[in-house]
Amino acid sequence: MNSSKTLHNLILRHLLTQIRYCHAEKGERTFIMVKPDGVQRGLVGKIIERFERKGFQLVALKMMCAGEDLLRKHYKNIEDKPFFDSIVKYMSSGPVVPMVWQGHGVVKAGRTLLGQTDPAASAPGTVRGDFAVNISRNVCHGSDSPETAQREIKLWFKDGTLDWNSAQTKWLLGK
Repeated sequence: MNSSKTLHNLILRHLLTQIRYCHAEKGERTFIMVKPDGVQRGLVGKIIERFERKGFQLVALKMMCAGEDLLRKHYKNIEDKPFFDSIVKYMSSGPVVPMVWQGHGVVKAGRTLLGQTDPAASAPGTVRGDFAVNISRNVCHGSDSPETAQREIKLWFKDGTLDWNSAQTKWLLGK
């Protein structure tokens, strides 16, 4: 075997190992977004910490100012409500931090971690129960179903999300 073919085989073997390492078993995914009031109040890290402590895996995150067109698509399910325009205006008033979390039962657990939409009805220990005081400034958004999560993830992360294996997965799920 000549040296160039040997080198080629070594490189190919290395690449295949890296692909296997990065190819994560996809669990359920959810879309979580820190709203402008949460960003302005410096709560992004505290919200991320709660999801990490629960054992969920962050697979996408960015900070951005959302345009009106994107927000109208995101909130299309409530476009007939009288408060639709005010939500779009508020959500475009400052930066947001959209993110995607992965893990067993993450959609339902994510909603539990965030608390009720109305902070007054949210239990202490939830994000909204601890940090929000007003239903129109309730710090964060979380997908309400796996189907909604898929739609929202595709809308906000057109370039996709990262697939990677977290070392904690085997300790959490035995995988």
